Amino acid sequence: MHGLSPFFYKVISLRAAGDGKEIIRHTMDYFLELFLGGLTRGSIYALIALGYTMVYGIIELINFAHGEIYMIGAFTALIVISVLTMMGMNTIAIIVIAGFIAVVYSCAYGYTVEKIAYKPLRNAPRLSALISAIGMSLFLQNYVLLAQTSDFLPFPNLIPNFTFMEPYAHIISSAEVVILITTTAVMILLTILIKFTRIGKAMRATSQDRDMARLVGIDVDRVISVTFVVGSATAAIGGVLIASHIGMINFYIGFIAGIKAFVAAVLGGIGSIPGAVLGSFVLGWTESFATGYISSDYEDVFAFVFLVLILIFRPAGILGRTEKHSI
Repeated sequence: MHGLSPFFYKVISLRAAGDGKEIIRHTMDYFLELFLGGLTRGSIYALIALGYTMVYGIIELINFAHGEIYMIGAFTALIVISVLTMMGMNTIAIIVIAGFIAVVYSCAYGYTVEKIAYKPLRNAPRLSALISAIGMSLFLQNYVLLAQTSDFLPFPNLIPNFTFMEPYAHIISSAEVVILITTTAVMILLTILIKFTRIGKAMRATSQDRDMARLVGIDVDRVISVTFVVGSATAAIGGVLIASHIGMINFYIGFIAGIKAFVAAVLGGIGSIPGAVLGSFVLGWTESFATGYISSDYEDVFAFVFLVLILIFRPAGILGRTEKHSI
């Protein structure tokens, strides 16, 4: 019974009291809480998974250093928030400035990682690029470890509790609402970028055939760099949001979040942006309902068991295809 969900203990106590209506109300509220919690988890996974799937769609590389970009975004925001708070700035200004600087700084890291670790290996065997990605991930982890600390650091919650949310506070928090709204806005902007802009069309052309894209005058190296920058921006936004929601960070958060987001991208179909989003939500709901109704002791196990099942019965992912993927 160790680690069993408290939901069942509550239901058992209500049943013993003979309160049938309260059991129904509690069951519905708990289900809705888990559903919205899974949606929030999925939103964060999606912001990170988009970077994985965009890079894979363009150059067929798994950027295992992507989770560390997410972590660096959170640390950058924490440093900026600390400085601005000491300067006495108001909360809204702190949120905007810290978020903006975190995105810019993370984009710079994403751009630099691509130039240093991946561009020189563009025509090398895939295993070389994969090893380089793992090495860059470990380098960034230890860089932040030495520059900051190995301890967990408190991250201030700058998202206020909205008055209109008070009746629903037991189901969803104001921070979760902000995460959902922000993620939706980012996905809409990303869709517009890819579908209706010149650089977005260049991304799609490069994804479909890199050599042909060069022949028609597309600067493929620039497209790849922009892809890394855009993916880093979405990861940084996710890092700031989840750090503010959870209330603490350390140098290792990028590894765990990165692995989860990679799982989500594979679930949906690596190389497919809609697939990355769908896979993220599926993973978020799987974790939320499994931990809520079964046990929180095996939260990570549920995610990877689900991944194994998908790979057995649908190797290309939920929305993946057997031929070459494109964004």
